[in-house]
Amino acid sequence: MTRACGRIAAVRTLALALAASGGPAAAQTLAIEGGTVHPVAGPSYNGTVVVRDGVIEAAGPDVPTPRDAEVIDAGSLHVYPGLFNAWTTLGLVEIDSVPATLDQAELGDTPHLLAVEGVHPASEIIPVTRENGTTHALTAPSGGPWAGQASVILLDGWTVEEMEVEKSVGVVLEWPSLATREFDFSTFSVQEKKFSEAKRDYDRTVDELGDWIEAARQYDHARSNAGSETAVEQDHALEAIATVARGELPLLVVADRARAIRDAVAFAEEHGLRLVLASGRDAAKEAELLAEKNVPVIVNSVQALPVEEDDPYDGPFAAPGELHRAGVPIAFGTFDASNARALPYEAATAVAFGLEAEAALRALTLSAAQILGLDDRLGSIEPGKWANLIVTDGDPLEVRTAVRHVIVRGRDVDLSNRHSRSYELYSSRPVPP
Repeated sequence: MTRACGRIAAVRTLALALAASGGPAAAQTLAIEGGTVHPVAGPSYNGTVVVRDGVIEAAGPDVPTPRDAEVIDAGSLHVYPGLFNAWTTLGLVEIDSVPATLDQAELGDTPHLLAVEGVHPASEIIPVTRENGTTHALTAPSGGPWAGQASVILLDGWTVEEMEVEKSVGVVLEWPSLATREFDFSTFSVQEKKFSEAKRDYDRTVDELGDWIEAARQYDHARSNAGSETAVEQDHALEAIATVARGELPLLVVADRARAIRDAVAFAEEHGLRLVLASGRDAAKEAELLAEKNVPVIVNSVQALPVEEDDPYDGPFAAPGELHRAGVPIAFGTFDASNARALPYEAATAVAFGLEAEAALRALTLSAAQILGLDDRLGSIEPGKWANLIVTDGDPLEVRTAVRHVIVRGRDVDLSNRHSRSYELYSSRPVPP
């Protein structure tokens, strides 16, 4: 027992030391030599990318390799920016059927809660997702309608503080539905409701959302103009919504049906809010409106069934291409944790159904960063940006492509994970005689 306790103490000491140092044996200077570099922000070239202290120091065809650099020979390989999953529940959800591992939703309206504060850095899903080329992701709460604030995290780090890219990139609002049928938990039966009654309830809920915005503006004005004799009690919920009302953060509206999308756009215009549409399964039907109002869309799973029975079978597959051709900025999200590893193949399906390949790669990298206001740090291979990079043996959208290196903030990350360890374990299983 004493020996076991000693081992546990030693492991804890090592973990604390590694956390304090920023991870195991992180190279201060890294050079990726000879690969085909795809910067996304410009044309591809054969050259070198130099990383120092977690930031891209230089990148180009004639960049020399520093003497003190650790070298990755990418001779026949490709270098891309790390992929950005623009909507997930990574770190908040581990096993869907085990409630104790779920931390993505709270009761009631909680616009002030930050998703990053609930992230579990030791999630087994994070290394699995990272191994397929995703280096950073938005993780979002649910519930609501005011669900909380979405955060962007790195998919590497011992602690939440190390993983954090941005505490808040917007306040999540789950748009109410106009439903004529609802489930009654008291009788465990479906109750029918007249359309007029359902519409009245829906309009009242939307009006209440507007009241939140106006209350936040009044609160913000009162706080900023309060004198020494006038004290305004702090309200964290209104403070959070005030950042949206002032235009500092976008309103991230989760809405799927065409009516809800139109109403959300009208709501944002009425109240002078910056809107980002998330999920938007009917978004392609409202592409002209979204393009006119310059509303970006974070596209939900492309590999999905049509919304309506009479919708074309390829509606979800073709939607990203239709949005892009209409001039709507797009990004891709998996809107879950367990399927986050399949992000590149969501974009690949869209390419097979009309989205340009370059536009798909951009939506997985730079466009996602631009939509969420992080393109000063992420999304392309340019000097001064964070060194979130992947080295592959082919196009990352191809299933057959292997990711050889994942570099997060300048550190070449170990690609082993629960899936690879299980593969190694069972592939070496003794063969019966």
